Amino acid sequence: MPSPHLYDTIQDAVNYLKSQSDLSPRFGLILGTGLSGLADEITEATEIAYGDIPHFPVSTVQSHRGKLIFGKLAGIPIVAMAGRFHYYEGYSMEQVTFPVRVMKFLGIERLIISNASGSVNPAIEAGDIVFVRDHINFMADNPLRGHNDERLGPRFPDMLGTYDRQLNTQALQMARKMGIPAHEGIYLGLQGPNLETPAEYQFFHRIGADLVGMSTVPEVLVAKHMELPIFVVSVVSNKCYPLEDIKETSVEDVIAKVGETSPRLQALVKELIVKW
Repeated sequence: MPSPHLYDTIQDAVNYLKSQSDLSPRFGLILGTGLSGLADEITEATEIAYGDIPHFPVSTVQSHRGKLIFGKLAGIPIVAMAGRFHYYEGYSMEQVTFPVRVMKFLGIERLIISNASGSVNPAIEAGDIVFVRDHINFMADNPLRGHNDERLGPRFPDMLGTYDRQLNTQALQMARKMGIPAHEGIYLGLQGPNLETPAEYQFFHRIGADLVGMSTVPEVLVAKHMELPIFVVSVVSNKCYPLEDIKETSVEDVIAKVGETSPRLQALVKELIVKW
């Protein structure tokens, strides 16, 4: 739960990062599974290992680089997390979401988040892209639980309008122009790290979820707490509904499937950043 000293630790990290780069980023990007390749397209880059940043955790997930990158993407100043943190790694929710708070204090105007997910909507196929319009929180903890510092946000943030449907509409239109299969959908967040059982997939489908995954919701809660506009895009790595379509899935399978879609998603995100 949030520490009474959270604000001070955020400032420690921000001050250190400003000593490493004088860039003023407009966008913050969490390059989870699906957008990791964008790190290679950032120009004028300054890379800082998570382990060098005060109070930052260190990513332990396969395929996550574990660096914060300042630079320009399509000419726009950004700061990007090349790899994120997950609750299932053993970190607290404060640690998982700490970078979002730091990016807010670095001055970003919008947060862009990517993830990989399983589809529990029979109309959404593996390899499709989904722009998240809402979420269902099935995680075991909440990053806003505990001490609340009004300098960071209100005690009881309202979640209405968390996801900007107008931005999603623009993204859908652009995806169609680029020939990319894309949808809007509801993301259900779970703590992981195990994949879900068929009975759970059936339940999630029945309660209205389109996607299931093990990230994103904590970061969204904290961004909303800090009144930071949010855009979330998910790459569907495996199909989990109807039940007869379920296949045993490994992390290698997820990375391979997402890798097929990543170049198109990366091109789309660059176009959206320029448009916005």
